[in-house]
Formats: sequence, structure tokens, C-alpha cells
Amino acid sequence: MADAKVIPFDDDRSRSGGVPRAARRRSPVRGTGSVSALPGPAGSAGASPGPEVPGEGDASDRDAWDRRIAGGLAFLRRRVTGEYDVDEFGYDEELTDQVLMSLLRPVYEKYFRVEVKGVENIPAEGGALIVSNHSGTLPLDGLMLQVAVHDHHPADRHLRLLAADLVFMLPVVNELARKAGHTLACAEDAERLLRKGEVVGVMPEGFKGIGKPFGERYKLQRFGRGGFVSTALRAGVPIVPCSIVGAEEIYPMIGNAKTLARLLGFPYFPITPTFPWLGPLGAVPLPTKWTIQFGEPIPTDGYPLEAAEDPMLMFNLTDQVREQIQHTLYKLLVQRRSVFF
Repeated sequence: MADAKVIPFDDDRSRSGGVPRAARRRSPVRGTGSVSALPGPAGSAGASPGPEVPGEGDASDRDAWDRRIAGGLAFLRRRVTGEYDVDEFGYDEELTDQVLMSLLRPVYEKYFRVEVKGVENIPAEGGALIVSNHSGTLPLDGLMLQVAVHDHHPADRHLRLLAADLVFMLPVVNELARKAGHTLACAEDAERLLRKGEVVGVMPEGFKGIGKPFGERYKLQRFGRGGFVSTALRAGVPIVPCSIVGAEEIYPMIGNAKTLARLLGFPYFPITPTFPWLGPLGAVPLPTKWTIQFGEPIPTDGYPLEAAEDPMLMFNLTDQVREQIQHTLYKLLVQRRSVFF
């Protein structure tokens, strides 16, 4: 892994047709909750409810809590004894589903109030490469994108994000990223995931995207030399463009302390209206309203094997993906009422 060749995603190295999974998870279990009926005239079908059984709701609630406690204890036992599975990249599906997504979901649903469109454009099975814009000073957009796929795709698909090498050099963050299914943005790992039928996410702007000034918000930076297109062509999977609106304003970057960034080994050190002036409080993102839209997939399985080595084809496909994302960003910006509502 350490000597893997990094895909040049950037020059800096770096339907909602189904019921959302979260909504299904929160739906009451049939037969366990009480349903109120409107009073009606005597003899009308279904007008009057049957006699209420005292304590029936309380018993159902107790059973539900008992099941939750038993499930939690079983989960803890498996973690302590090591009776859980991780794949070759370190992805822990059980931990991601039951813990990490549960921690991110309130931020996703209540704080950023993310609206998802076009999730049906992600294939129900087989590999797919989701290509998205990148912004926000801190890469929260990648995490929210992961929750969007995890909770809203009708086939319950999981998103495996390709991350910059900096992510895997940070303590704690390194382990959490691996457990959540992230892997290094290198050609070998990306292609292996796609050939295994995984949904892989990449943000080709890299640090140029999340570290750009606030005045350049929603203006896509260069997508590099098309490394993600080459990977999709070799794996024969569709490319799904994705546009995210709302992340640009969570940390309005009005300056960059380049000297301090070099000393710390960071690609940039952001200065915002609240950070570093308010200390830790300045690191709290603004509660903007987000929209994530998945566009029509671009198929790649019709190209010959040698197409992955054709620089003109890669340039054209890269430009097509970039233009589709940029056009959708402009359309979503025109449609939204305000940054926060």
C-alpha cells in the first residue's frame, strides 16, 4: 500500500424512487404501535376502534427496548472477541452501519438537512464510479455523500471513497477512514474495488477544490489528467456525475496562511470569519442547506480495452463529466431559495 501508484486525480496530490433506508429504519414495526382512528357513526366500517387493552403499548415498547439492548450487547461481544469481518482494505461494514453512520446521520438529517436527487442513477448492482465536486475547506462533503448513498439507495448500496494520502497519515483519522471503507486513491485499489462490484467515489479536484477561496465557490477546478476515467474504462463500469450544493458555505475561506500550512505539512491553512479568531468554536460549520444530485450515468463498457490508453478519449470523457457537474451546480444554485433554507 505504501508504494502504490497514486492516481493523478489532481495536480496537488492530493428515483429517489425508493423509500430511504433511514425512513424504513425509523418506521414503526407492524403490530407494535397503536393506530388512532377517527370517530364515526355507529355501524360504519372501521369507524370505531376496538377496546383498548391496558398496557399493550407499554409491553410492546419494553419488547422493543429488550431487543435493542440484546442487539447492543451482542455487538459489543463481537467487538471484544474479534468475531467480526473486515475486507482486504480494512472496511468494517458492521461498525460502519451501526456506529459510524449513526453518528453522521444527525448531522446529515438535522444540521445540513440534505436533499438527495437522482439516486436511482446509481446502478442497483455491479461496479460504478461516482465523480463529485469537492468543497468546504474540510472534507465533510465526502462523508455526507457516503450517508446519502448508504441511506437512500433502494438497493442498500455502500460507497467506498478514494481518499488522499494525507488522510492515512493522520492518527485516529487513519483507522476510522479504513473502517468506514475509504482507501488510498491509487489505480490498483480503485480498479480492484470496481471489479468486485463496489460503488466507488472520487473527487478529482482534490485539495484544489476544498482549499479554494470563497470567491471561487462553485467554480470547478481542474480534474487532473483523467486518471479516474482511465480506471473506469479498464473496469468497464459507468461513471455517475454528482453535484453537491451547500458545502461551499460551511467554512467561508477568506484567507490562507501558507507559511503556517508549510510548517504543519498541510496543503493549506484556512482563515475564515470565525477561525482561528473564535478558537475551537470557529471550527463549527455553518448550518447550510445541502442538495446532492446524481446525474445520468456515462457508460464505458462499450469501449475497447485499449481505450484506457487513449489520451484524447480520456480528455473528452473527463471534460464531459466536468461539464455535466458544473451545469448541474449552476442549475441547483438557481433553484435554491437561500443558503440556509
